Amino acid sequence: MKSASTVATEPAIDEQNALRAQQWSFLARVLSHAPDAQMLDALGQLEGDETALGQAYEVLARTARDSDAKDVEQEFFELFVGVGRGELLPYASFYLTGFLNERPLADLRRDLALMGVEREAGRYEPEDHIASFSEIMAGLAQGTFDAAPLGCGAAGEAGFYARHLQPWVTQFFDDLAVSPSANFYRAVAEIGRTFTDIETRAFELARKEVGGAVAPAGPA
Repeated sequence: MKSASTVATEPAIDEQNALRAQQWSFLARVLSHAPDAQMLDALGQLEGDETALGQAYEVLARTARDSDAKDVEQEFFELFVGVGRGELLPYASFYLTGFLNERPLADLRRDLALMGVEREAGRYEPEDHIASFSEIMAGLAQGTFDAAPLGCGAAGEAGFYARHLQPWVTQFFDDLAVSPSANFYRAVAEIGRTFTDIETRAFELARKEVGGAVAPAGPA
């Protein structure tokens, strides 16, 4: 995803939002492509702390050290691509309606247009893929994208998250954690589940502070 604006900006962001952007960027990367050997090696060197998220990264590091890049690539194929379809369909439309390319995608495209965000040339996945959402959230956290134009009853990215991700993201990571082919991605699922729980609670507090309520995306 990219900003439709032709003006290049380098927004200054605080440390917390920089770390949030890194978390979302990591999820965007591993949910769009299987990690190669170099990335697995880097992940294997991570050290977690005593927090729930830190412990999830500790498990990811151990799993990465024990994983072969070709095996993880096959795992990614079985989970998200498959012959005909993968074990999971990681799209908001599917999770919210049971079908692909439904109203949640149309709602998202409308909001992205208001935000001045467009799909990059050469990318054909529908924008309601979990990896695209992660990329958008990273852009919101680092200030590359701006959700203020949505006017959705809550401040900025809290409203975007409540409308487009919160109704289904936990279920997606729960499903990923128990998918038959998941091994490396079971550790990814725990990171995603833990991190989005933190985000959900933080955004709910932010919405309470501004007194906002946001209707979720989905069928009327």
